[in-house]
Amino acid sequence: MNITFTEGWYNIKGNPVNVGGMTFRLVEDYKVAASGEGYVTVEGGSQPGFPDRNIRVKCRQGAYTMAQSSTVPQGISMLKALKKPAKNSAEVTDFTQVKVPDAVVAHETDEQIVERLRNRFQVLQDMTQAVKEGTVRAMIVTGPPGVGKSFGVEEVLGKQDLFNTLGNKRPKYEIVKGAMSAIGLYSKLYHYSEKGNVIVFDDCDSVLLDDLSLNILKAALDSSKKRTISWNTDSRMLRSEGVPDKFEFKAGAIFITNIKFENVRSKKLQDHLAALESRCHYVDLQMDTDREKVLRIKQIVEDGMLDSYEFEPVVKDEVVEFIVENRAKMRELSLRTVLKVADLRKSFATNWKNMAEVTVMKGAH
Repeated sequence: MNITFTEGWYNIKGNPVNVGGMTFRLVEDYKVAASGEGYVTVEGGSQPGFPDRNIRVKCRQGAYTMAQSSTVPQGISMLKALKKPAKNSAEVTDFTQVKVPDAVVAHETDEQIVERLRNRFQVLQDMTQAVKEGTVRAMIVTGPPGVGKSFGVEEVLGKQDLFNTLGNKRPKYEIVKGAMSAIGLYSKLYHYSEKGNVIVFDDCDSVLLDDLSLNILKAALDSSKKRTISWNTDSRMLRSEGVPDKFEFKAGAIFITNIKFENVRSKKLQDHLAALESRCHYVDLQMDTDREKVLRIKQIVEDGMLDSYEFEPVVKDEVVEFIVENRAKMRELSLRTVLKVADLRKSFATNWKNMAEVTVMKGAH
């Protein structure tokens, strides 16, 4: 039996780690300790960075879901992070995306917005290239989900690493996705710490909620010539993996997030994020309104996004117009939604709109 927490805490060397969004193997269901705190017993080794033994995760009753499964998914992503205030940790914060009205960009024409977005994504590609070459040490990339942030970064790194791929050598970059503990973050940085490597953290927003993880991330994203990262407590896990308690990080680092730093409510977390932002380049793709997202969708489709479907031009237009007309009802207004609707159009030529209403649109209640 697996258990996925929506909210919960486990202390690693005195540092509270938020396990919201993480999945473990269940050992014993919810109980209440003599202190009055509730907890669930799980197998710590079913998530990287946690002790390889049974551990007690503090949580509220019902702050988790359970399901039968033979495997435990690693690093489930977490967009909305809720937490109980705790000593030495960030305050309550809410990472839910802020809805920005189209009126904010009413002063721009469609052509101006498209050109601005093209320029921003070109900057993203150029900066990724610079991180790979080592002329830029680190950057943070922020923008709404499903607009091509990760694709743009991975495409550049993949092209640069083509010879390693063809030679069956380990790539000199890694994309790390989902939730991660502080010790897991430290270990991952060590394994990709050599010059010429690039490590990309994609949708690892839970790192921002833990002070220890934040301090490690600050060290990795620092623009100084020498970046030393330390782990100041004894760890059997690090010893077993041959990871030292201090190392110099010479690689490039990219942190990709859906969070717009200025929208975070917690004052303490704002200070942490400001410290991160001051240490490296910060690329905001500036695509916060539905109008901008629709124009981005049209741009990418015109650039050949749906060419592999071999649609007639009129069919491509049908797919895009359906999304534009129903944009307020879409679960997510993104490039991923375009591909989902295109799949339906390809598979169900006469009934695809009804299928889309069920699968990609918010139901009427």
